[in-house]
Amino acid sequence: MAGGTPKHHLAIYPGSFDPVTLGHLDVLSRARRLFDEVIIAVGRNPDKPDFFPVEERVALLEPLIEEIMRREPDAARVTIATYTGLTVDFARSRNASGIIRGIRNVTDLASECQLAITNRQVAGIETVFVVTGEAFAFLSSSLIRQIAAFGGSMEKLKPFVPANVAQAIGEKMSDPNHSLARLALETQAD
Repeated sequence: MAGGTPKHHLAIYPGSFDPVTLGHLDVLSRARRLFDEVIIAVGRNPDKPDFFPVEERVALLEPLIEEIMRREPDAARVTIATYTGLTVDFARSRNASGIIRGIRNVTDLASECQLAITNRQVAGIETVFVVTGEAFAFLSSSLIRQIAAFGGSMEKLKPFVPANVAQAIGEKMSDPNHSLARLALETQAD
């Protein structure tokens, strides 16, 4: 843009992050090279029960983001925010120029394309697809919750989630009042 002020490119990276995985952090790291600022938008998915309440997800993300910022100080600034409602409404409220979506495989791409087209038509906001690293092509928060629910050892989760998240999952699973811990106990009894 000759003679004008360069545009500040802010993107939101929305998700439930319940729990955050190394795949999420991989996508974030790649997206930081594309934008000036990234807001991790932690939302609640009404179709899924919470494993961690939103506040705990934010608390788990904070030290991870601090570490990422320390490791790559010249890449985009990252902040965390929570939201409810439509992602495009949140993006508009923050004047975002883009929405970041991680793509693991062609199935993700097909469903995300529908959302991207709708977001562009409804809100005029572009979606930027960031392909995750090969090591995380199969990884999802749902898979992590499933491993935990069926009594998988926390040691086996370490290649997929940050250490603080593995520890927090272990604490949840040792709480007999947590719904997934009860499911794990029922599964082990069968």
